[in-house]
Amino acid sequence: MTVSSETTPGQTASRGLSAGLTVLFAITCGAVVANIYYVQPLLADIAASFQVGMGSAGMLVTVTQVGYALGLLLVVPLGDTHNRKRLILTLLALCIVLLLAAAASPGFLTFAAASLGVGVLSCAAQVAVPFAASLAPDHSRGRTVGTVMSGLILGILLARTIAGAIAHYAGWRAVYIAAAVVMTVLGALLARALPADPARPSIPYGRLMASVLHLARTDAVLRWRSLMGALGFAGFSVLWTGLTFVLSDAPYHFDQATIGLFGLAGLAGALAASRAGRLADKGHAHAATGLFAAACLAAWGLMALTHWSLIALTAGILLLDIGVQGLQITNQSVIYAGNHGARGRVTTVYLTTYFVGGACGSAVASLAWDLGGWLAVSATGAAVALALLGCWLLAHARRQEV
Repeated sequence: MTVSSETTPGQTASRGLSAGLTVLFAITCGAVVANIYYVQPLLADIAASFQVGMGSAGMLVTVTQVGYALGLLLVVPLGDTHNRKRLILTLLALCIVLLLAAAASPGFLTFAAASLGVGVLSCAAQVAVPFAASLAPDHSRGRTVGTVMSGLILGILLARTIAGAIAHYAGWRAVYIAAAVVMTVLGALLARALPADPARPSIPYGRLMASVLHLARTDAVLRWRSLMGALGFAGFSVLWTGLTFVLSDAPYHFDQATIGLFGLAGLAGALAASRAGRLADKGHAHAATGLFAAACLAAWGLMALTHWSLIALTAGILLLDIGVQGLQITNQSVIYAGNHGARGRVTTVYLTTYFVGGACGSAVASLAWDLGGWLAVSATGAAVALALLGCWLLAHARRQEV
């Protein structure tokens, strides 16, 4: 994968990346991306508050992810030409405003609009990931991406637990007030700790966006990884949208705090998947991808038994998180191996596709629930996982290293 670059590998690696700074990047990604997942365990309460149906409330997940995809498409490429420290801080400041607007929303449409904006601005997390990758030396870039992405993954998983707990004691609006406070503290820390980002030649925005399309057309590895990432995240979104419905319905009737606790089931999976970056550093990315895809398919077989066994559900969540998050880390380790001066644009191609897949998964999950309940949701998730495994098998049969 090659694209003209303004920064060479030697230049970026020479600036160095300490262990403490790597942890700060991980915390940043986790805290920021959590903003788009707080809504998932709150859907029943939000639906009741605004007097809308669960199907309509479920679309809030889609709206937020569409906003995130727009941010990835339109904002993240600026990281290749603009000061990334300043860009991250600006996005966080605007995000604080919209989180407070979400908390104060008088109606469903106002809340949906604020959620869309929060999704757009939370793309700051994906300005931070390639920033960290550009600071890491070549021999440990996969490990660095794995560590930073583990922070992001933990943010996704803990967001549901934290949101459920806060809403249980203080109401769903308090979740967004707390998130605004977290963003304020994080912004202050980043302003002091992030390294200076050297100036790079300016590229007109139109030409910058054209180069994104050029990458998508010409980079076969990036296209394959984007497709597999989208399918993986679609399955992940099918689970976390449908799970709120099934656990708040008969026979369980769990409240938000209890539903949020199921996010903890994925923590072990996220931590195990963090080693995927090391596998990529050692040249085993292709084989690891097949194993992660197979794990996703097996997970849905377990989760189909949710009505009869919460143990099967918990095991399935764990296995799905290993598969999806391991796939994500492997994908990003592979695509960041080249394109040293275009990692923001590579991120845009990959993650725009990724989150469009997630938005589609959320929308399909809401539809499947309305049509056939949890078994329909499980069948949908299994079909997505089967398509993912099929993509890997096709690449393997063609002996195409992706």
